[in-house]
Amino acid sequence: MNSAAPVISDADRECIRRQLGRPPRGLRAIAARDAAGDPTVVQTKPRLEDGTPFPTLYYLTAPQLVAHASTFEAEGLLREMTDRLAADPDLAERYRRAHESYLAERDALEPLGTEVSAGGMPDRVKCLHVHIAHALAKGPGVNPFGDEAIALIAERWPEHRHLLNR
Repeated sequence: MNSAAPVISDADRECIRRQLGRPPRGLRAIAARDAAGDPTVVQTKPRLEDGTPFPTLYYLTAPQLVAHASTFEAEGLLREMTDRLAADPDLAERYRRAHESYLAERDALEPLGTEVSAGGMPDRVKCLHVHIAHALAKGPGVNPFGDEAIALIAERWPEHRHLLNR
């Protein structure tokens, strides 16, 4: 279980601190980087340093991507995506698989004894930040809503495609 985490450089830690405006909590690994090599997504430990469960395995750190996710959420994209889950069984099944994959990966690090993953999975879409982070960390085809949001970012803000590194 508890496999060793990769070493995170002091430069990466400082970059993440600047991106977040605070020191990162529960930092385990860099999960995705932009085209310049800066972190965009971190992997967190299933428990914070004080033992508090932290079910969000992937955390978006790039400020521009965080802002884009927030914009989509403010525009009502979460509600639209959740509505599509009820209407599209194939999409619902792919989303359920993303949830199961997320749980399996987190539980391989440290089981939390809960079926709660992140971002509302598998029944609703609650946080695009989590879905974008998950999709960037794992690559295309794992999280359908993360993939959709990434495609929307690339289309709407082409000047930020370098952050997506896909």
